[in-house]
Amino acid sequence: MQVNCERLKANLIELSKIGYNEDDRGIYRPGYSDADMESRKWLQEKAKDAGYDTYMDGAGNVFFGRGELTKPAVLMGSHIDSVPAGGIFDGSLGVLAALEVMQTLDENQVVTETPVWGVATAEEEGRFGGMLGAQAISGKLNPDWLMSAHDADGVYLKDAMAAQGLNAMDALDAAWRPEQLKAYLELHIEQGPVLFQENLQIGVVEGISGVFKWIVHLKGKADHAGTAPMDMRSDAFMGLADFAHEIERIIAENGTDKTRITVGKVELKPGNPHTVPGEAIFTIVGRDMDEDVMKEVANACRKALSAIARKHRLMFEYEQASWLAPKPCSKKLTKVIEEQVKALGYSYQRMPSGAGHDTQFLSEITDAGLIFIPSVGGVSHAPDEWSHWHDIEAGTNVLLHSVMANLT
Repeated sequence: MQVNCERLKANLIELSKIGYNEDDRGIYRPGYSDADMESRKWLQEKAKDAGYDTYMDGAGNVFFGRGELTKPAVLMGSHIDSVPAGGIFDGSLGVLAALEVMQTLDENQVVTETPVWGVATAEEEGRFGGMLGAQAISGKLNPDWLMSAHDADGVYLKDAMAAQGLNAMDALDAAWRPEQLKAYLELHIEQGPVLFQENLQIGVVEGISGVFKWIVHLKGKADHAGTAPMDMRSDAFMGLADFAHEIERIIAENGTDKTRITVGKVELKPGNPHTVPGEAIFTIVGRDMDEDVMKEVANACRKALSAIARKHRLMFEYEQASWLAPKPCSKKLTKVIEEQVKALGYSYQRMPSGAGHDTQFLSEITDAGLIFIPSVGGVSHAPDEWSHWHDIEAGTNVLLHSVMANLT
C-alpha cells in the first residue's frame, strides 16, 4: 500500500499560499494570527471535503478523523503555524501527511475498529514561549501561565486568542486522558543537515532536545553619541555584544556537543543612530538532550550576564518564558517505526532531534514516535527550506505503515 504523493503535494502547495509573503517568499503564520486561523479553517474544510469529522478545541487545535472517539485512537499530526519567513514543510508536512494516510486507508478499504485521527496543533512555534496546543492536549497548562504569557513584542496570549474569538481559559478543557489514546505519530522534516549529508531517506528519532527561552533586558543610560565619552557610557549594546562572545566559552565549559545557544531577536532602545543604546532587549534560546546540562548552561548564561552588566554599569533582568525538558520517544513505537522502514527498504539511522516537537508533550500521555525526512542543505525556518518529493513520499509511507502496525 502506497500513499498518493501527487495529492499530498497539491495540498502542501495549496496551504503554502496562506500567509505567503511575495517580498521574501516566506510563510507568515504566527500562532493566533489571522493567517494562522485562516489555515485552520482551510484544513477543516479540506477534511470535511474528504468525508472526515472535524472540530477545533478551546486551544485552537484542529482535529479530523475516521471513526468515533469512543475507543483509544491512533493520532497523527504536527502544527501549521509558522515562524516569520518560514518554509512550506515545517509542521505542515506532518498534518497533511496525516490526512493523506487516512485517505489512503479509505481508498484501500482498510476497515479498523481503532479510530484514526489527525491533529494540527496550535501555537507550536513558541511565539508565547511554549508549545501551547500540545501542552493543552497533554494537560500541561495552568491558568497563571495562560493569563501571563506574552510574546517578545509584549502581546499577551489571552489578547491574541481573544482577537480570534478564543477564550484562553478554554484551553484548560482541551486535555485528553491517556486512555483515549493508543499512540501518537509525527512526521517532520529534520530541520538539520544530518540525513541530507549522509544521503539517508529516514530518521528514526529516539529523543527530543529540551529547550529554554529567556527574554533578557540589559538597562543602561541613553546618551548623545557624539558627546558621551567612551569610558563613561552605560552602553546596553556593548553588554549584548560581550555576551555573544561568551557563548562559545559557555558551551565549551558547561555544555556538550548537543548544546545550542542562540540570540535570535534583538531590540535596542531608543533605536536612534546618534544615541547610545540605553536598553537592549533580546532572547536567549538554549537546548540540550540532558536537562542537567541545560540547567548548567542556563546558570552559566546568568553568571556571564551578571558579570557583563557590572562591567558596563548596566542592570540585568531576565524572564524565563519557557522551560521544556528533553523527552525520549517511546521505545516500543520507535521499534515499530524502524521495522516499517526496514520492510519498505528505505535507508535510515536512529538519531536525536535538536529541535522541539509536539511529540515531546504527547509522550506524557501515550506512546509517541517521531519520523524525520531530510531537509535539503539542513535548512529550515527560512524561505529556502526544501525537502524532495521522493523523500516526502517515503516518510509518508513510513507513517502509513506505522499507523497500520498500531491498529491491531
